[in-house]
Amino acid sequence: MPETKKIPKRSEAEKQYTWATEDMFASDEKWEEALAEMSSMPDRLAAYKGKLGESGATLLEYLQLGDELGLAIGLIANYAFRKADEDTSVGKYQEMRGKVISMDVAISSASAFDTPEILAIPDETLEKFYAETPGLELYRRALDKMRARRAHILSDAEEKLLAAAGELSEAPENIGSMFRNADLKFPDAVDAEGNKHQLTQGSYIPMLESADRVLRKSAFETLYATFGSFKNTTAAFLDAQMKQLLFFSRARKYGSALEASLSRTEVPVEVYHNLIKTVNDNLSYMHRYVELRKKLMNVDELHMYDLYTTLVSDVESEISYEDAQKNVLEGLAPLGEGYLNVLKEGFANHWIDVYENEGKRSGAYSSGGHPHPYVLLNHKNTLDSEFTLAHEMGHALHSYFSIKTQPTVYSHYVIFVAEVASTCNEVLLMRHLLAKTTDKRERAYLINHFLEQFRGTLYRQTMFAEFELMMSQKAEAGESLTAEALCAMYFELNKKYYGEAIITDKEIAMEWARIPHFFYNFYVFQYATGFSAAVAIANRILTEGQPAVDDYLKFLSSGSTADPISLLKIAGVDMTTPAPINDALKLFGELIDEMEALCE
Repeated sequence: MPETKKIPKRSEAEKQYTWATEDMFASDEKWEEALAEMSSMPDRLAAYKGKLGESGATLLEYLQLGDELGLAIGLIANYAFRKADEDTSVGKYQEMRGKVISMDVAISSASAFDTPEILAIPDETLEKFYAETPGLELYRRALDKMRARRAHILSDAEEKLLAAAGELSEAPENIGSMFRNADLKFPDAVDAEGNKHQLTQGSYIPMLESADRVLRKSAFETLYATFGSFKNTTAAFLDAQMKQLLFFSRARKYGSALEASLSRTEVPVEVYHNLIKTVNDNLSYMHRYVELRKKLMNVDELHMYDLYTTLVSDVESEISYEDAQKNVLEGLAPLGEGYLNVLKEGFANHWIDVYENEGKRSGAYSSGGHPHPYVLLNHKNTLDSEFTLAHEMGHALHSYFSIKTQPTVYSHYVIFVAEVASTCNEVLLMRHLLAKTTDKRERAYLINHFLEQFRGTLYRQTMFAEFELMMSQKAEAGESLTAEALCAMYFELNKKYYGEAIITDKEIAMEWARIPHFFYNFYVFQYATGFSAAVAIANRILTEGQPAVDDYLKFLSSGSTADPISLLKIAGVDMTTPAPINDALKLFGELIDEMEALCE
């Protein structure tokens, strides 16, 4: 009888491949002690109520207390969330996660007075504070950014009410995550020989990458049939998410949930719309790629489950995690010894949780903070996993350099630039692998992977962004996001983006149900803008050398010391224009041309 491949339990994970949460707290008991020490923090904050406009010294004390609090709660949250993600079925760690969220809400409620009070300080008085209290100058940009949002800040009582509602606003994402990662189970997928394969969200994409078309189809149909059996429940999660975003945006007097989201990171709304328009204007490249895929796969019908498997056979080989580390180090060598030394430190000192286990959160991410970043992977021995390692360590080192270089108030970068460093790593790795190969089939294989980065990051994430915008607009129009409405929108978007050369299988209409990023509040578009910026930065590094590297490292070390558009200009990219997106799409077209020539 064919043997079903099993995913290990967390207790069976090899220590050398797990992250060192003990670097934060030696034990859960130590964490509980630290959380208990935080219990006085709401009262300490509340003691400043009505006093922030009294003097520069008082205002500075409060802001410094906020920095102290941020470091403490950040460490506590990082530990609880990382432990919870190791196995989402463990109630103890979900409870710890809940305690952090409750503490955060209590702190937010206790400090709800600060923004209205700071906004009420007259400009001339604040300038006097700066002159009288030299240490306050450090916070000028942070205060200017806050005061620029005057029209969207409410009264003390209203701010406190919104802060108290914060825990409720987390419910759609939290419930959806628990459903997808802890409760939802899938039947096994079956390959062409009748072997069963344990289907999870972590194993799904590797199955779609398989050369076994029977297995690909089985995994595709099984996964979405399972999601489809819960389509009304999963639609309710997204409907609640869009409605809570709409509630908070209207409460704060924004024109839309999109505007409210982007205002926090100082990104103009036009950048979002420009991305969707520019990509839609260049869908012909994507349609050409799909036609090429159908031709090279030599199939009468190309299906959605055929999009991930390689176009070049007999080249792909297993890449162990250790070999992936080696390749990433070689690929990122143009960034210099200082960058590589930090990367090696992360590899050697357990920053990374490597392999999938039962209940582990799916996907991959990097979480910055003290004492060092933490990276979650669900590593498979594939080229894609090698690039995921490069990607997530790009995030990690961005966090590392920003936290190391900047004061606490500016140590964290905003979401808009978050995907630049990660994707720049991927582009540099790809250019390295292409440069060192002399085999035509291997080159075609790598170009195929590069093409897939364009498809998956620039086109697919823009499609996600367009879907998210459509959901938001329906919510703003007072329409409910039913399963039928969501499936219809998502199905039509797939038809538009992928063109006529592929069968738009009915199952793909349910794909939205498995995408966690739809709960991240207009996050996904930044994968596409970040990819475009990263292509430009990587090209500059490879052509200009040290001056470009110096500019890039300055960008990585800048945190939030300026708005993200200005920060990217340090690295030589202007995202106020469509040029970076158009240039990246032009490269996509050139790669399609080369792929066609190589495969003739």
